[in-house]
Amino acid sequence: MTTVTTPRSTRKLPAEYRGRLMSMAHDVRYSPDTRLFDEGGRADHFWIVESGTVALDLRVPGRRATVIDTLGAGELLGWSWLYQPPVWRFGARTVGPVRAHEFDADAVRRMCQADPEMGRSIALWVGEAVVRRLNAARTRLLDLYAPYGSGARG
Repeated sequence: MTTVTTPRSTRKLPAEYRGRLMSMAHDVRYSPDTRLFDEGGRADHFWIVESGTVALDLRVPGRRATVIDTLGAGELLGWSWLYQPPVWRFGARTVGPVRAHEFDADAVRRMCQADPEMGRSIALWVGEAVVRRLNAARTRLLDLYAPYGSGARG
């Protein structure tokens, strides 16, 4: 285990649970253009990005994988580990060098089962990331494939 700073993405977790979660982190580094996981693969880890950028992509039949979102410092990478079956719903690759805090999904799930209130807090935290990712995916796919785009005005 390593001593880690508090990523902004975990600030919504109560301090006790945030500390317990971060105590399980392992620091990792990835080179540019490293494939972290593929859609449909077993989701057995997740990360909080410390620095760098990760591109999330989605397979689209008859086309190349489409980047649907990018994640940067402080953001949660990977939510599929929390839901059954634990398979990746998107794919991910590093855009440049990435440093991150990596977590073993099985260990975190066991900790959440042992402390249901912590489990509830983690589920709500991860659920917020799910909503952001699905909204980003919807908007990106509408921009790419709908006749008139998403209609979003910036």
